[in-house]
Amino acid sequence: MRQRFDRGRRSELALVVAVLLIGVGMARGRAAIAQQPVVDKLVLDDTIQPVSADELTRALGRANSDGARALLIELDTPGGLLDSTRTMAGAILGSKVPVILYVSPAGARAGSAGFFLLESADVAAMAPGTNAGAAHPVVEFGPQPDATMNQKIENDAEAFLRSYVMKRNRNSDAAIAAVQASHSYTAEEALNQHLIDVIANNDADLLNSLEGREITRMDGSKVTLHLAGARIDVVRPTLREELLGWLVNPNIALLFLVGGALLIYLEFNSPGTIVPGALGTLMVLLAIFALNLLPIRYTAVMLMLAAMVLLLLEAKFGAHGALAIAGIVCLTFGTLTLVAAPVPEMGISPLVALSVSAAFGAITVFLVRLVVRARLRKARIGAEAMVGCPATAMEALAPQGHVVVEGEIWRAVASAPVPAGTALRVVGHDELLLRVEPATTSRESGPAA
Repeated sequence: MRQRFDRGRRSELALVVAVLLIGVGMARGRAAIAQQPVVDKLVLDDTIQPVSADELTRALGRANSDGARALLIELDTPGGLLDSTRTMAGAILGSKVPVILYVSPAGARAGSAGFFLLESADVAAMAPGTNAGAAHPVVEFGPQPDATMNQKIENDAEAFLRSYVMKRNRNSDAAIAAVQASHSYTAEEALNQHLIDVIANNDADLLNSLEGREITRMDGSKVTLHLAGARIDVVRPTLREELLGWLVNPNIALLFLVGGALLIYLEFNSPGTIVPGALGTLMVLLAIFALNLLPIRYTAVMLMLAAMVLLLLEAKFGAHGALAIAGIVCLTFGTLTLVAAPVPEMGISPLVALSVSAAFGAITVFLVRLVVRARLRKARIGAEAMVGCPATAMEALAPQGHVVVEGEIWRAVASAPVPAGTALRVVGHDELLLRVEPATTSRESGPAA
């Protein structure tokens, strides 16, 4: 009996010890997690525009408030708008936490505006097989600025880049060459030219290579990085940013604008359907909102308005297609030059512009012609529908009486008395009283012998 009691006490003791060990292990695990450094990560793999600037601002705000050791920005961009670039570079330079900008994965690039962002970071890094540079300001479409204006734009961009490249202790001459001569550098060339600080294969390799590295912040203070084995928390885009990022594509915005305009026209042509008008208005408003985020040329807007006028004139007067062709040409040039794109990726695709212009022009001419013909067509109901129809006198008209028109009996008045059974023709009406004349009157008049 006593042996059973001892065995029971030993089992209880073993259970208590096991629970204590598990508790200690969990506490150590939580302590280890609490001590593990955290790095926030933002992925920018599109053109640089206002939506990108909003994403970066939000990510920096989160990194500055959640205790992250650094913000890691994975970049792959062909370039973008200079205004957005200035906003983003300023946010990076003013960040309280260090910013690591990493051009990745292999095949990625930090072109044009992306090069400005790369050089603004506390730590500039690239993956093997990437490139950066080609940062000369350009005007992709439309009238080119003169030599003086080009020089002003270039000098402004150079001064902007120099303002922080030298403070980052990087090669300002090589950086300026990317602006002046559109030089582009591979990862190895950028490292040799002292434009970047490290080449790394992946995120973990990058953070481990930065362990113990001392960096100089924009205010001159020194910070030692301790990022080895850090946990990376990815900053996901919000639903609003995803929708805006999709909508800010100029091709999508153009399709919304044209499709919405056609739906609104359909609503005016068939009042009361409601759905086309509401949907078309929503699409046009979304397109205007998206285009407002992009640099728009007002000369292109004028071309598009002129195209609409030409298409309407073609539909009304039928100029054998000449006005329609001129309208489609104006619409094509207007859509092509609508966005002052600094890089081709931000412009409207020529194929999309031509397809949309041709389709919109053809549909507009077809629909407007239907409306014009419908309005010119003789009414098919009431007294108006009787004009021009043959009639027969049911009784003698002296000058009023009753006539039969297409099987219906109408009161009528003739210009002169006519006997019953006379073939007549309706020439007009006064409300419900038809005006008639003998059907042979128009044939009797002719050239004199």
